[in-house]
This record gives sequence, C-alpha cells and structure tokens, in this order.
Amino acid sequence: MHGGIRMRDGRRLAVEEWGDPEGSPVVLLHGTPGSRRAVVPREVTDARPGLRFIAYDRPGYGGSDRHPGRRVAHAARDVAALADLLGLERFAVLGVAGGAPHALACAALLPRKVRRAAVLACPAPPDAEGLSWFDGMTSAHTQEYSRALTEPVRFADRLAARSAEIRTDPAAHLASLREGLTDADRRAVSAPPAGEMLLRGYREGLATSAYGWLDDTLALLSRWGFDPDLITRPVLLWHGGQDAFTPVGHFHWLADRIPRARPVLDPEAGHFSALEALPEVLDWLSGASPAAS
Repeated sequence: MHGGIRMRDGRRLAVEEWGDPEGSPVVLLHGTPGSRRAVVPREVTDARPGLRFIAYDRPGYGGSDRHPGRRVAHAARDVAALADLLGLERFAVLGVAGGAPHALACAALLPRKVRRAAVLACPAPPDAEGLSWFDGMTSAHTQEYSRALTEPVRFADRLAARSAEIRTDPAAHLASLREGLTDADRRAVSAPPAGEMLLRGYREGLATSAYGWLDDTLALLSRWGFDPDLITRPVLLWHGGQDAFTPVGHFHWLADRIPRARPVLDPEAGHFSALEALPEVLDWLSGASPAAS
C-alpha cells in the first residue's frame, strides 16, 4: 500500500506498506528529521520475508498534515487508527532516535495491540528525575534544544532555513553533524544503502515544510503524556556507548525504569550505529532470536 489515511480530525497521514502481506506486522517510526521511507534500509527488510512492514510520516513531515501542539503520546492514537484501518490486531513497533519515544508511547498506551517494542538511541523524557539531560551531548545539540525552549520563534525560523538547505543538498545536513560523529558513525552512514536512505529521508521528510521537525523537537522537550515506568510490554533498548547526540545516561535511565526492558549497550557504537544493529533487532521483534547483542 502506498498512499494515506484520513484521521477522525480530518488530517491526512502518509503511509507505506511492504513485505509479506501475511507476515508478522512491524510498525516503523522514523527519526528526527525523517520520513516513512527512511527507517530501515530496504535490503534489511527484504532479507526478512516473514515480516510485514508499515511506516508513516509523523504529522508535519512529508505527505502528512501537521498536528500543531502534538505530544509524543499522540503517536499512539495515529498508530491505533492505522492498525484499525489495516486490520492489525497485534503488531510490533520499532523506533529509531526521535521515533523511539513515539514507539514507547505505543507500548505504553496500546498494551493490547503491541506485542513487543524496540527502541534504538532513545532519549529520556525531559523531566527525567535524577538525569542531567544534556550531560555528554554535543554543544551543537545542546544549543539547539536550549534555543527551542527559550526562543521558539527564532528556533522555528532557523529550522525553516535549514530545511530549505537540506531539500537542496541533504548531504550537507550529515556534514553539519560531523562534530558528533564517531568512527563507527562514519562507517554506518558511509555504507551506500544506509547513507542513501538517510539522505532520502531528510529530503522527503522536509519536502514541503519544517513543521514536522519543529513539532517533533517541541514534543520531545515537553511532557510526553505517558510514564515509561508503566510500560508492560517487552522492550528492547539498544544504545551506542559513544552516542553524543543522545548520551548514554538516557539509556541507563530508561533501562532502570521500564519494567520489562532488555537493555543492549554497545560500548564502541555511536548514534548512527543503530543502523547496523537493525537486523538483529528485527529478529528479536519477530521472535526469531532470543536477544539482540
């Protein structure tokens, strides 16, 4: 299926589906910024014929209408509507980076529908008690988040300008992140399938506006609308020990609080190394392997 669905409030949600129509469903939640076509490299999904993949653009990205003021928890409503339309009684969710909290929202708020959740490079909530949220984060990311909190209008203008540049040259966005890239990150984004997918995701997700990026950032920095402590579904937490975009303290905070968390920490991995972990993560989601390592 390629197209979209109409939500009860009139919004259009751009959706894409591929893989085995009779396979075990996995709903994919893309990063920030990104799009439905940039979560898992197609060569990875093609190697798992028993899975059915469903992805959508979060509101404001790509072909999805904006939902101003949305919280992270609102993703569960959108995924529930999508599941109902497709007749999915039970499914797994996978979220990467900015999509990871939205996958946790589904696990928390849709316990009768979500079988398992996998989240990679996931930030902790901004009100995480006992966590120094910015410790270990690159100065560029710290400044960006601080600007979003203190100067939202200026931040919105800055994102609009950056989005226009990315539409013209998405590779420039990856280059601008170089300060926080480890050697492992550079290897991950240099691999043609993964690197091309990321660039396509930036370009397509920001094709019409920066609203998705803006609303994602504001949602991640606001109260999420659910408590990770109350998640009852099995959750695989994957994180790179050298991640300077989402520091490892966030991983430890979540691992200590999600009751059925299966924490996997790769001490040598960075932020984009999550792309290399996806095959094993998908195997865990499908039940094909007992653990990701």
